[in-house]
Amino acid sequence: MAAEEHHDDHGNTVSAWFLTVTWIVAWTVAAVAIMMGGGLVLWTAIALGASVVFAVIAGVMKKAGLGRKEDRPVPPTREEWEATRELAASK
Repeated sequence: MAAEEHHDDHGNTVSAWFLTVTWIVAWTVAAVAIMMGGGLVLWTAIALGASVVFAVIAGVMKKAGLGRKEDRPVPPTREEWEATRELAASK
């Protein structure tokens, strides 16, 4: 079995992408502001505050149905995986 066949997409939801993109933007803006002469503590606090706000928004989005619809898949134990491999090899 090739690696591509076993790949599960664990976080491809609207709320996860919203959180990822907004955090990247918030921390990039803060980093640029700091490099342009802004105060380190001020812009770090702004980015941290924005990150918390965006996390709350993403949580609301998840509760509204824009997050994971089912539980994360649980990977098999080593014994289960080996048993599956042996069964596939014996066919």
